[in-house]
Amino acid sequence: MAKIPILLLAAGASSRMGQSKQLLPWGNQTLIGHQIQTLLKTDHPVHVVLGSNSNLVIPVIEKFPGTIFINTDWESGMGSSISFGIRQIIQKFPEADGVLITLLDQPLITTSYFQKMLGAFQSGLQQILVSRSASGWTGVPVLFDKCYFKELAELRNEEGAKKIVKRHEEKVILVDGDELLEDMDTFQNYQQLLEKYLYHL
Repeated sequence: MAKIPILLLAAGASSRMGQSKQLLPWGNQTLIGHQIQTLLKTDHPVHVVLGSNSNLVIPVIEKFPGTIFINTDWESGMGSSISFGIRQIIQKFPEADGVLITLLDQPLITTSYFQKMLGAFQSGLQQILVSRSASGWTGVPVLFDKCYFKELAELRNEEGAKKIVKRHEEKVILVDGDELLEDMDTFQNYQQLLEKYLYHL
C-alpha cells in the first residue's frame, strides 16, 4: 500500500460563518472531530493544520491519534496553510509517496470516498487525483504524487493548489464524488448540510 499521509486544512477564521467552523456541532461531536474520525478510518496517518482559534480547537481534538500542525501565518490564506503543511510532511514523512489534501468544510465526504481516491493512486506515475462533483466542478480533495511536493511547498498567500493542477493537466485523473463534495461557507450552508447528514444516518 502506498504511503499517503492525509493533510486536513482547518486553519481559517470562518469569517463568513460568523463563528468558529471547526467547533460547530456535527452529530454528537464537533465538525472537526467528525472530519478527523472519518479520515482516521482510512488507516492513513492524519495531520491537521490549525491556525485561527487553535487554542480552542486543540483541547477538542488532542484525544484523536494524529499530528497537529499550527500555522502561525494562517491569515495569509490557503496557500500558506498548504505550503506549511507540506513542509511538515516532507520533514516528518520523508518516505511518503504522496499526500491527500482535504478541507474542513466538506463534511458529507465519507471514508469510502477517501478510500476510493487512495486506492486509485499509483506511486511513481506523477499522478494528481482531483475530485469532481455531480455538477462538473473539480477540486479538493486532491491527491498529489510526491514529485509535486516542491511546488506545493512554494505556494503563498491565497493561491491554492489549482495552478499546480492546471500546470500538469496531462497527469490529472478525475475521481467522481457526486453530491458528497458540497461545501459550506455560511451558517445557512452548514444547516442545510447538517440536515442532509442527519437524514442519511
